[in-house]
Amino acid sequence: MHRHLLHNGSIHKTSEKLLTPGQTGLMNGWGVFSTIRVFDGVLFAYERHHARMRKDAALLGVPFPFDHDQLRQQLISLVEANDAFNSTLRVCVVRNRGGLFEGDGIGRDADLIAFTTDIHRWGDGVHLTVQPHGRHAASEFTGAKVLSWAFNLTWLERARAAGFDEVILLNEHGHVAECTSANLFISMPGGVFTPPLSAGCLPGVTRQLLLGPARPPSLTIEEKNLSLDDLFAADSVFITSTTRELLPVLSINRRTINNQGDARQIMQDSFSRHADEYVRAAPVRARMVRSLQALPVQE
Repeated sequence: MHRHLLHNGSIHKTSEKLLTPGQTGLMNGWGVFSTIRVFDGVLFAYERHHARMRKDAALLGVPFPFDHDQLRQQLISLVEANDAFNSTLRVCVVRNRGGLFEGDGIGRDADLIAFTTDIHRWGDGVHLTVQPHGRHAASEFTGAKVLSWAFNLTWLERARAAGFDEVILLNEHGHVAECTSANLFISMPGGVFTPPLSAGCLPGVTRQLLLGPARPPSLTIEEKNLSLDDLFAADSVFITSTTRELLPVLSINRRTINNQGDARQIMQDSFSRHADEYVRAAPVRARMVRSLQALPVQE
């Protein structure tokens, strides 16, 4: 994590004590978040991240009084404060009221917290293992990106202790849903396929873009329920996320996965072109020299 964070509209040092146990969402994981890639001072696909957070917040009863443009400018000020012009940014909204253990003196219905960190280098590919019943596709909260992340972190920690990089989460029907923090695609002779949202996966922003404006015209890309057998039979398997973009899967449960064909590279090239166009056309970006309108840093 970088030196400064954003807390309710002000920039602070990350060492400051800004939160209290009486904020209900902190002790119960009652809140929503999103992870945004910063390209050359631009919050990539910011509109999609903001819309998903607002939608998830409404589903979970988390107050979300954060104006689209005002929040973007506050996040830009955080990028400037940290000189984090090419970085990863996480923004969280924590519900503060409700339940038996709400504390005294809580002045806001929700807290907004954001911080930046360096871009992680993921290497040339990932080795995956499998977790049965990792997603409940029939749940009304399926697809919401919530602060309650302990299951994902536990599965990921176990996987890494066993020599894997990520975990494929199956739903109650045995179909592939997603990984703990990535969506999954396969290429086959009939096209490129990814699990539908009804399988229990999050509507990842990179996934949305590859199914929409970043879709390469030369490829057929469709949603389809996938089994592990489909993955083993595929020409290639890859995962997608804000921080990874499109990353090949090298093995599943130590069984080597084919990496044949050029579908993934075609999609990566198309995604990169879309990102470049977005950054060039962005109406708001962080400045290398902090603007006069930037939020003051609380020292």
